Amino acid sequence: MTFHNVLTHQSQRPITQPHFFILSKGKNAGKPLKESCPNCFLITVKTEEETENLYWIAYFLWKANFWHQFQIGSVIPFIRITTFKSCFRDEVHKAYKQHQKHLDFVKRIQQLEALQNHYSKTIEQIEKLKWALLQNQLR
Repeated sequence: MTFHNVLTHQSQRPITQPHFFILSKGKNAGKPLKESCPNCFLITVKTEEETENLYWIAYFLWKANFWHQFQIGSVIPFIRITTFKSCFRDEVHKAYKQHQKHLDFVKRIQQLEALQNHYSKTIEQIEKLKWALLQNQLR
């Protein structure tokens, strides 16, 4: 089991431990981030391996719309840090009970993400080629 600490991110606070961020406000509240933004939580751990494991747990929760049930606020939805801490801790415990299954799942998702990035770049290149052909035809 891993120990993690969840704090409200403050840009002036120095961060020396391995970490990642979780968006705390807006429709994408709960989304894990590698880089900070103004409205986010900071999650620190002891090792890079734990950072990667917790990042993917947070990613799965966000993609499954897990945090929508905990969002409050009528104009700008947000998640309270106390709610996030307790729910995230519980979900991390569940994932670590089936740690090998979790690691296999992460590996499969990473492969799909790589494939998606490859296809996105291919589509982008096709769009550029179409644009170049159209520009050439108009001359």
